[in-house]
Amino acid sequence: MKNNFKKKLSNDLNLLVFALALALVVFISVDTFMQKPFLTNPVYMRFQLWVCVAFIIEFFVQVYLADNHWRYMWRNIGFLLVSIPYLNIITQFHLQLDEQELYFLRFVPLLRAAFAMALVIRYVSTSRIVGIFWSYVSIVVMMVYFASLIFLEQEQPVNPGVPDYWSSLWWCCLEATTIGAPVNPVTVVGKVLAAALSAMGVIIFPLFTVYLGDVVQKYLKRRKSLAKLEQFD
Repeated sequence: MKNNFKKKLSNDLNLLVFALALALVVFISVDTFMQKPFLTNPVYMRFQLWVCVAFIIEFFVQVYLADNHWRYMWRNIGFLLVSIPYLNIITQFHLQLDEQELYFLRFVPLLRAAFAMALVIRYVSTSRIVGIFWSYVSIVVMMVYFASLIFLEQEQPVNPGVPDYWSSLWWCCLEATTIGAPVNPVTVVGKVLAAALSAMGVIIFPLFTVYLGDVVQKYLKRRKSLAKLEQFD
């Protein structure tokens, strides 16, 4: 009973993390599309700070709920590192970073959301294979979306092949499927994204084969069981 309560509470916390990060995604998307300077937006900076604080509190609550506190902490220390409000620290201490570095730092807390969503999906899935499959699918979808925002911000000012967001999203989808896109990135960031998305596609898409194999195997077992029942009838 106690273990079930801990598992449910842990899952609810992951849902909260995902919901807060989703709000951050909306903020980042609107600012990117409207080309707003986010560092001078007090609403975004304040909201981002409290989201990061909530992520940090959630991390330590998860440590408390774990059976082995220290092992959980060291295995998931990356969750704590991506929850630190780096942008607020930079503005508070007037540290000098270029616009590209500041823009990338906005996405750091969202990495926590991607893993939280994957854990939630795996928790509610009836099959381990199905849970792993949909966990990876959710991570791929989120990574492609984040990459499309970054690619738009970096390439649109200098690349005529990226006139709008939909061109950026289409490019990211093609790169993630390893098909290749007709638009060549011209910035260093764009080229790095092309390599990263292609590598992700190579790693993730074989999971489709595993998932389909699991579905076919279950279907054949069901047919076999029905055939046996018919023989007895």
